[in-house]
Amino acid sequence: MLEGLNSDLNLNRGAPQRVRPVVGEWGPHNVATTRAKKVGRWLVVLGLAAVITTLVVYGHQYYVLLK
Repeated sequence: MLEGLNSDLNLNRGAPQRVRPVVGEWGPHNVATTRAKKVGRWLVVLGLAAVITTLVVYGHQYYVLLK
C-alpha cells in the first residue's frame, strides 16, 4: 500500500551492467567538470560562428561572381 509513496533512488535498476556508471565513494567517476562544460559550450558557439561566417563569405563571393 505504501510502496507508491516512496521513491526508488536506484536509477540503474533496469539498465544493463555495461551502461551503468562506475560509482566511487562520492559519486560517478570521469564526470566532466563545470569548467570543462563551459569551455565545451564556448567551443561549440565559436565553431558554429566560424561555419556560418565561412558560408556567408563564400556565398557572397559566388553571388558576386555570378552577378
